[in-house]
Amino acid sequence: MSKKNADSLQFEQSMQELEQIVQQLEQGELTLEHALSQFERGIALVKHSQLQLQSAEQKVQILLQQQQQEQLTAFTPQAGD
Repeated sequence: MSKKNADSLQFEQSMQELEQIVQQLEQGELTLEHALSQFERGIALVKHSQLQLQSAEQKVQILLQQQQQEQLTAFTPQAGD
């Protein structure tokens, strides 16, 4: 995968690149400099992914709160009910 800025990647792309980095590091065939570079890239991807997850979690919480407020509206009986 090309080394795009982590901020421009979608969550799934970040996870895919992270998996590739982990595999490379676990194989132990990288030079020290390249391993360190890949590790730094991995940290950037993790931070970006965490922010994306936090944002998604906040959106879900907002949607659930909105739904709960809609369900809790006061019932006002109509005449004849």
